Amino acid sequence: MLIKKFQGATEQEALQLAKQELGKDVIITHIKSIKPKGVYRLFKKPLVEITAAVDEERIYEKKTGYQHIAEEIKKNPYEFRVKEEEKSSAIEQKLDSLQSMLEKQMREQQSTNVEKEKEEPAAEEMTAAMACVQMIYNQLIANEVEEVYANKVIAEIEQSLKPDATVDNILSTIYQKIVLKLGETKELEFEEGKTKYVFFIGPTGVGKTTTIAKLASSLKLGKKAKVALFTADTYRIAAVDQLRSYATILGIPLRVIYSETEIKDAVEEYKDYDIVLIDTAGRSHKNREQRDDIEKLLLSVPEESREIYLVLSATTKYKDLVKITETYSAIAKYNLIFTKLDETAGIGNIFNIKMLTGAPLSYTTFGQSVPDDISKINPQAVAKQLLGGGQ
Repeated sequence: MLIKKFQGATEQEALQLAKQELGKDVIITHIKSIKPKGVYRLFKKPLVEITAAVDEERIYEKKTGYQHIAEEIKKNPYEFRVKEEEKSSAIEQKLDSLQSMLEKQMREQQSTNVEKEKEEPAAEEMTAAMACVQMIYNQLIANEVEEVYANKVIAEIEQSLKPDATVDNILSTIYQKIVLKLGETKELEFEEGKTKYVFFIGPTGVGKTTTIAKLASSLKLGKKAKVALFTADTYRIAAVDQLRSYATILGIPLRVIYSETEIKDAVEEYKDYDIVLIDTAGRSHKNREQRDDIEKLLLSVPEESREIYLVLSATTKYKDLVKITETYSAIAKYNLIFTKLDETAGIGNIFNIKMLTGAPLSYTTFGQSVPDDISKINPQAVAKQLLGGGQ
């Protein structure tokens, strides 16, 4: 006697699998329902497991016509359909369009359940909720949110997710969770009578100099701050000339800094300024000597008088961003600026790096125009984009 277990979305499907492998004379000795456990239960339907037995002499030759993917589609046709429909949907949809799509899928699932064998009502409702959550999860992945962080968001709402949760409830809960994780945005501010020294650090080519020019313009013209510029990027003559041009246009002073001692010497001279914005040279995160130079520069100003912004390109690969942020985290605490958002469709790295570092988000830039192409990061807008809601 040969005894073997088979699983399917329904009892009939499991029985069919048993007959395909063991033959039509198979005998069913036990049937039970298996409910998925843990975080991933949100993405899986309950299964039916049967224990089948047959005389070994009557075993039919094993059929091999079904490939793995065909079996997966057959076991969970609704889940497969959800994935296929999401691939064809535009990433930059409005948030309400995403909700309408999710509601449509849930109605289809409920209609399908009526035609299938009777299942427990709670199981049917949770299946619809699972389908909704899975579509949202897939949307996050499509927007380049790392799996570990997408799973974390889903896991944290799992306990509060009710079996009869509506699309609106689920979407709203996940949206609010993402907004909370993005946190409050850190804006560059100044205090009258106290000079603040603001350092901009990061890899070469991310747009630090242009970002500084945009912020200098905004601070002087918009907030009427008394602004000065320092540049320690003496490795690139073009960078000094570029910043000098902006300083001339804005009517603000520019000082070239060759060492950390020169910043210390300048403290008395610039004590009447509200903000001093300091451009630093792009350094390789792999070069220890260069990292030490940056650290010495930062430490030349007392902690209570300095503020640091790490400038990153949104087009940089996540694994490279991880290495960069780890290197600078060893040097100092910083706020995050993301540049070149106009050059990428996915904004997942904003969420990824926020989750990785815990550093406050500050600004994004999206073009070369000074002072226009810069804005304070809006957590609500980022959350909507991650969920497919457009800008």
